[in-house]
Amino acid sequence: METMAPADGETVEAVEGVHLTQLAADERMSVQHFHIESGATVPEHSHHHEQAGFVAGGALTFSVDGETHVVGTGESFVIPGDEPHAAENRGDVPVRGVDVFSPPRTDPDWGE
Repeated sequence: METMAPADGETVEAVEGVHLTQLAADERMSVQHFHIESGATVPEHSHHHEQAGFVAGGALTFSVDGETHVVGTGESFVIPGDEPHAAENRGDVPVRGVDVFSPPRTDPDWGE
Protein backbone atom coordinates (compact mmCIF):
# COMPACT_ATOMS: atom_id res chain seq x y z
CA MET A 1 0.00 0.00 0.00
CA GLU A 2 1.18 3.50 -0.82
CA THR A 3 0.03 6.71 0.83
CA MET A 4 0.46 10.33 -0.21
CA ALA A 5 -0.62 13.74 1.04
CA PRO A 6 -1.13 16.72 -1.31
CA ALA A 7 1.98 18.40 0.18
CA ASP A 8 4.06 15.39 -0.91
CA GLY A 9 3.16 15.65 -4.61
CA GLU A 10 4.17 17.96 -7.40
CA THR A 11 1.53 20.63 -7.98
CA VAL A 12 1.09 22.00 -11.49
CA GLU A 13 -0.88 25.04 -12.60
CA ALA A 14 -2.93 23.48 -15.42
CA VAL A 15 -4.44 26.84 -16.37
CA GLU A 16 -4.19 30.15 -14.57
CA GLY A 17 -5.44 29.74 -11.00
CA VAL A 18 -6.13 26.00 -11.33
CA HIS A 19 -3.66 23.89 -9.35
CA LEU A 20 -3.63 20.08 -9.61
CA THR A 21 -1.66 17.56 -7.56
CA GLN A 22 -1.56 13.91 -8.58
CA LEU A 23 -2.12 11.88 -5.41
CA ALA A 24 -2.39 8.26 -6.46
CA ALA A 25 -2.63 6.25 -9.65
CA ASP A 26 -2.81 2.62 -10.54
CA GLU A 27 -3.99 0.56 -13.49
CA ARG A 28 -7.71 1.43 -13.34
CA MET A 29 -8.05 4.79 -11.59
CA SER A 30 -6.26 7.90 -10.44
CA VAL A 31 -6.88 10.50 -7.73
CA GLN A 32 -5.91 14.16 -7.88
CA HIS A 33 -6.29 17.09 -5.52
CA PHE A 34 -7.53 20.37 -6.99
CA HIS A 35 -7.21 23.94 -5.71
CA ILE A 36 -9.03 26.52 -7.81
CA GLU A 37 -8.54 30.17 -6.98
CA SER A 38 -11.39 32.67 -6.84
CA GLY A 39 -12.30 33.75 -10.38
CA ALA A 40 -10.35 30.93 -12.08
CA THR A 41 -11.91 28.94 -14.91
CA VAL A 42 -11.29 25.44 -16.21
CA PRO A 43 -12.01 25.78 -19.94
CA GLU A 44 -14.48 23.49 -21.67
CA HIS A 45 -12.89 20.14 -22.44
CA SER A 46 -13.75 16.47 -22.61
CA HIS A 47 -11.90 13.23 -22.01
CA HIS A 48 -12.74 9.56 -22.24
CA HIS A 49 -12.23 9.15 -18.49
CA GLU A 50 -15.18 8.97 -16.11
CA GLN A 51 -14.70 11.67 -13.47
CA ALA A 52 -16.09 11.66 -9.95
CA GLY A 53 -15.22 14.39 -7.48
CA PHE A 54 -15.77 15.76 -4.01
CA VAL A 55 -15.65 19.45 -3.04
CA ALA A 56 -14.04 19.82 0.38
CA GLY A 57 -14.23 23.62 0.48
CA GLY A 58 -15.84 26.41 -1.55
CA ALA A 59 -18.26 25.97 -4.45
CA LEU A 60 -17.54 25.06 -8.05
CA THR A 61 -19.89 26.03 -10.89
CA PHE A 62 -19.94 23.52 -13.74
CA SER A 63 -21.28 24.07 -17.25
CA VAL A 64 -22.39 20.80 -18.84
CA ASP A 65 -24.53 20.48 -21.95
CA GLY A 66 -25.79 24.07 -21.66
CA GLU A 67 -26.79 23.66 -18.01
CA THR A 68 -25.18 25.17 -14.91
CA HIS A 69 -24.59 23.03 -11.81
CA VAL A 70 -23.20 24.41 -8.53
CA VAL A 71 -21.38 21.86 -6.36
CA GLY A 72 -20.70 23.14 -2.85
CA THR A 73 -18.73 22.07 0.19
CA GLY A 74 -19.47 18.48 1.15
CA GLU A 75 -21.06 17.64 -2.20
CA SER A 76 -19.89 15.31 -4.94
CA PHE A 77 -20.32 15.05 -8.70
CA VAL A 78 -19.96 12.59 -11.57
CA ILE A 79 -19.18 13.48 -15.18
CA PRO A 80 -19.47 10.67 -17.75
CA GLY A 81 -16.61 10.07 -20.15
CA ASP A 82 -16.62 12.17 -23.35
CA GLU A 83 -19.03 14.74 -21.84
CA PRO A 84 -17.83 18.31 -22.62
CA HIS A 85 -17.67 20.34 -19.41
CA ALA A 86 -16.17 23.50 -17.91
CA ALA A 87 -15.89 24.76 -14.33
CA GLU A 88 -15.47 28.12 -12.64
CA ASN A 89 -14.91 29.35 -9.12
CA ARG A 90 -17.37 32.23 -8.86
CA GLY A 91 -16.92 32.55 -5.10
CA ASP A 92 -14.61 34.62 -2.90
CA VAL A 93 -12.66 31.66 -1.48
CA PRO A 94 -10.57 28.96 -3.17
CA VAL A 95 -12.29 25.71 -4.08
CA ARG A 96 -10.49 22.56 -3.04
CA GLY A 97 -11.31 18.91 -3.37
CA VAL A 98 -10.43 15.66 -5.10
CA ASP A 99 -11.16 14.07 -8.47
CA VAL A 100 -11.12 10.35 -9.26
CA PHE A 101 -10.63 9.30 -12.89
CA SER A 102 -11.20 5.90 -14.49
CA PRO A 103 -9.20 4.92 -16.42
CA PRO A 104 -6.30 6.86 -14.83
CA ARG A 105 -5.73 10.43 -16.02
CA THR A 106 -2.20 11.11 -14.89
CA ASP A 107 -1.20 13.84 -17.36
CA PRO A 108 -4.21 15.96 -18.34
CA ASP A 109 -4.03 17.75 -21.67
CA TRP A 110 -6.60 20.54 -21.72
CA GLY A 111 -6.65 20.30 -25.52
CA GLU A 112 -8.05 16.73 -25.46
